[in-house]
Amino acid sequence: MTKIDSITVDIIENALKNVKEEMDVTLFRSAMSPVIREQHDCFPMITDPDGKMVVGNFGSHVPEVINQFPEGVNEGDVIFLSDPYSCGGSISHINDWMVIIPIFYQEKIVGYSSMFGHVMDVGGPVASSMPVTAKTIYGEGVRFPPVKLFEKGELNKAIISIIKANTRTPIENYSDLMAIVASCRTAEKRVQELCERFGAKFYLQALDALLERTNVMMRQLIQNFLPEKPVSFEDYIDDDGLGNGPYKMKLTIWREGDNAYFDWEGTDKQSPGPINYYLSDSMFKMFIGAFLISVFDPAIMFNDGFYDVLHVKTPEGCLMRPKQPAALGCRTHALSRLFDVLSGALSINTPQNSPAAGYGTSPYFIYSGYDEEDRYFNLMEVMYGGLPGRPIGDGLDGHSWWPAFVNIPTEYLETYYPLRVEYYQTGTDSGGAGLHRGGNCNEKLYTCLAKGSVSIHDDRSTIQPWGINGGEPGSSSSKLLIKKDGTKIPLASKVDNVEVEPGDQILFITGGSGGWGDPIEREPEKVRQDVSRGLVSIDKAKKAYGVVLDPVTYDVKEKETVELRNQMKNTREPLTAFNFGNRGEVVKM
Repeated sequence: MTKIDSITVDIIENALKNVKEEMDVTLFRSAMSPVIREQHDCFPMITDPDGKMVVGNFGSHVPEVINQFPEGVNEGDVIFLSDPYSCGGSISHINDWMVIIPIFYQEKIVGYSSMFGHVMDVGGPVASSMPVTAKTIYGEGVRFPPVKLFEKGELNKAIISIIKANTRTPIENYSDLMAIVASCRTAEKRVQELCERFGAKFYLQALDALLERTNVMMRQLIQNFLPEKPVSFEDYIDDDGLGNGPYKMKLTIWREGDNAYFDWEGTDKQSPGPINYYLSDSMFKMFIGAFLISVFDPAIMFNDGFYDVLHVKTPEGCLMRPKQPAALGCRTHALSRLFDVLSGALSINTPQNSPAAGYGTSPYFIYSGYDEEDRYFNLMEVMYGGLPGRPIGDGLDGHSWWPAFVNIPTEYLETYYPLRVEYYQTGTDSGGAGLHRGGNCNEKLYTCLAKGSVSIHDDRSTIQPWGINGGEPGSSSSKLLIKKDGTKIPLASKVDNVEVEPGDQILFITGGSGGWGDPIEREPEKVRQDVSRGLVSIDKAKKAYGVVLDPVTYDVKEKETVELRNQMKNTREPLTAFNFGNRGEVVKM
């Protein structure tokens, strides 16, 4: 049999990358919910015939789902699901709606296309279906095990009826679901075109070559950068919203030859509240691969080809592998904090090679009610914070953990929802000081223009994002309800059903991030620029960086700066690899 050449493999690789991008564009132009349409909370994937992800953003769940259909799948079938427990955690809560389409060419399956997106509301007691007080998944809304939404091209209208009857946003949900289907069908068509152009035999050979190429490269990364002796790191989630916590997340890593091992033994038991995160092994392998590839070799193709060299142990019943029917709605705290723990473990022996800790969650602002024309509204906005200082430079200010996520434009919010955004800005001094400064937080002030209810999901309100390699920790998050009479009421980081009246305001401040490296080694000119841009105050420039500035012109006073920095070096405590700030000895509530 003729073997495919490397140039054809490269052509098919780039074609598939473009198909993935086209899946996104199709969804963004068709969906109605702002969290998908504007913020891009969705994840596409294309697999080989065995269900291995060839291009995408998350680990493949396809084999586990397809095996739940003993009758098999046919051309024209469209599988739909929203239950994390039915797909090994590949979707993390019931607001994530997933679609899988088998791709046929000349009556044979040549792969699968899949997409999941976060829909606005799936029922339950609280708008947007992520109640802080939920103690089981039954209290969060309606979930769907894998079902055939279309069977041989025929729509199952009963599923649509059930969906519409169990949500506060039936029009948006139906539109979002059909947009997700359209996205997957776009990939189906493009893959069939590739098979037509190159032949199915060569197309499938290219998929095998892409998976093998990634496998070889990942083995090299593991041998070059992972320790042979086990190392452990731990970080904490503040609480579960029900008065329990903090919750420890502990990870131990090591390698044996060119295979890597990741063990969550020592992580706290699952929470009574909804901060549990059902960590799919394939999803975590994807996270590991994404981290190693982005840090050490960004040219590597991101796919499932390296999964057999990564081995994950997650004890059943812990925070990262809860037993059904544990609540999962607020799982983003553990999901995002996972990256801080992974980064910390990988940096134990070489802190100079890894970033500090970031804001470590996906904060949510939820506002619902009826406007002055008695129309129901339901806003769910994902907020962002500071990304950590890194070996190559400063952390990003007010950025999402997920690279593809973006802000909902203020014009969109004020057009479609009864609120006004008074300001949306970065928080001065919220990023940890360092040779490379930690990214600053976001500060957003909303004015509510209709009576309604507000819910908030956030973390890092008590436990700071740690600095690394001499860097200082970032700031904590905070929330404030400002009544129209001026009364100020602090809010918890996890709270439901805060009643608001027209004229009331919500000040939403996310967490900053840790700095990287010794702050007094930062170039004074960079400190001056930070101060002039409002990112760092004159006072912090002096106290943390040892840079003395003219209070009017912001010019660096070079002599005073040299003298102050020499004094600081001689009198300060020795720098540490990790600076945990106010974490200290974490005490259970």
